[in-house]
Amino acid sequence: MKTIPNLAASTWRKSSYSNGGDANCVEVSDGFPGAVPVRDSKNPTGGVLLFPAGAWSAFIVTVKGGGSAEAER
Repeated sequence: MKTIPNLAASTWRKSSYSNGGDANCVEVSDGFPGAVPVRDSKNPTGGVLLFPAGAWSAFIVTVKGGGSAEAER
């Protein structure tokens, strides 16, 4: 059985690529072993996507232009 983390007391941080703006920002919360919660800063009470940590890391590598996520594995 998988356990869904309690995000009620989470501290969220904006993407370093958000340039401090309020539009189109992604926020993540740290401190969840093996998982990365992600939400839209424009809707902080809305839904949260929960990614496996490895999948999130591969996504970040690709976004930063590090090539294919498959190449990093």
